[in-house]
Amino acid sequence: MVIKSSPSEVEIALLEGSRLVEIHRQKTNNNSTVGDIFLGSAKKLMPGLNAGFMDIGHRKDAFLHYTDLGPQIKSLIKYTNAVVRGSYNSPLLDNFELEPDNPKTGKIDQVFDKNTFVLVQVLKEPISTKGPRLSCEITIPGRYVVLTPFSEIVAVSKKISSPDERKRLKVLVESIKPKNFGVIVRTAAEGKKVADLHNDIRELEEKWKTMFQQLKQTKAPEKILSEIDKTSSILRDILNDNFNKIIVDDKDMYQSLKEYLQTIAPDKVKILQQYKGSRHIFDQFDVNRQIKASFGKTSTMSTGAYVVIEHTEAMHVIDVNSGPKMQRKDQEDAAMAVNLEAAEEIARQLRLRDIGGLIIIDFIDMRTSENKVSLYNKMKDFMESDRAQHTILPLSKFGLMQITRQRTRPEVNIDTTELCPACQGSGKVNPSILVIDNIQRDINYIIHSRPKSRIKLEVNQFIYAYLKNGWPSVQMKWYFKYNKWIHLVSSSDFHLFEYRFFDEADDEIRLS
Repeated sequence: MVIKSSPSEVEIALLEGSRLVEIHRQKTNNNSTVGDIFLGSAKKLMPGLNAGFMDIGHRKDAFLHYTDLGPQIKSLIKYTNAVVRGSYNSPLLDNFELEPDNPKTGKIDQVFDKNTFVLVQVLKEPISTKGPRLSCEITIPGRYVVLTPFSEIVAVSKKISSPDERKRLKVLVESIKPKNFGVIVRTAAEGKKVADLHNDIRELEEKWKTMFQQLKQTKAPEKILSEIDKTSSILRDILNDNFNKIIVDDKDMYQSLKEYLQTIAPDKVKILQQYKGSRHIFDQFDVNRQIKASFGKTSTMSTGAYVVIEHTEAMHVIDVNSGPKMQRKDQEDAAMAVNLEAAEEIARQLRLRDIGGLIIIDFIDMRTSENKVSLYNKMKDFMESDRAQHTILPLSKFGLMQITRQRTRPEVNIDTTELCPACQGSGKVNPSILVIDNIQRDINYIIHSRPKSRIKLEVNQFIYAYLKNGWPSVQMKWYFKYNKWIHLVSSSDFHLFEYRFFDEADDEIRLS
């Protein structure tokens, strides 16, 4: 794991055998992370969608569907209101009387009234124009177990395959878990002693007590419990014996991770290193080159075969093509070889770009059913290390493989192509003399249609200098004309005639 830290952003690169397999980016001022728990209030119920919009303090209302309420929603609402009112004072659930399970088929307005208070957890980050997606099935994850309140169920990760080990863990956890809490035993618990699991559960109990105290003193909407930062959460979820190096370039981040590792895995502290080289840390470990090589529309493999990745509104489509080096002796064997290499690269690309939703793969056609089954099994093997929930279907009779993959955050999208900066690939440009006139026309339209909005204009650095130059400058003349200050921002990434408008929430104002 290679971690680059800056005042505004943390970037985490995960490498397996020097190959980049995951890249994560987190703004340091990000105020909504998957796993955060809020005290929210029902703002608007939509019986037609069987869903509601919740106010959690985010600038966009969060979405909560009936299927994400969970069977314990009545107990959760009862607990939330009892603690807020002060009628329940026990930090744990020993004295709490659970309500009957909520039916799977029902209507949200039978569960909620408008302005009902309830604890909710962020399930998905805001994507595009959508606000966060929420769940009422609260989970508090630890290193070895996940605590689920208002339940008595003990479940063991399916990735622990040994029946004896599964039985041992289940019996062990049932004997030490707190009352009215369910527990999910994670894969990392395999082979661990009772003391390790007991300490993990006690730490999660302390988090629940912190939530209880916070809930007593707050009013909706308010964050009750923050998920740990991105770097620590990745370490918690994937750290195992195969890790041999964690490198970070920031001293404060190094100290923070050292303290966290001493808590969750003291034996792994020795693999943590602070990078002090003169080169950029991502250049030193060949991360930047792999990013540039991996995020184009086309990804080429060592044999010359390549995959083409296209994105549509409904799905992602991947086409597998043989390169000029493909062997011509036996078409079936050659097709199988290319497909296997492509399957491994596709599994890597899905993790690297964090592509979610429906994915359709068009492999090179093969005749024999044995090869088709073998490719399907290999694809499952290649995606076994993918932590996102996914389902893979066998090849259809048209030779297509369908995959669904969980999406919890926006897809990682790094544009590695370059178009003509003036015409954007169209072959046509507007006369440069008109660019200021076009900006003026658009400002007129925005002020007329959105008179109360604050306006930010992002332009090429040369246009920025022109608008700022002189007394009075063009920017000042706009202020005198509209009695509104147009905030200007310079961008070296924009071509000469490119400009964009943004509102006070930093959302782009689209004019067409």
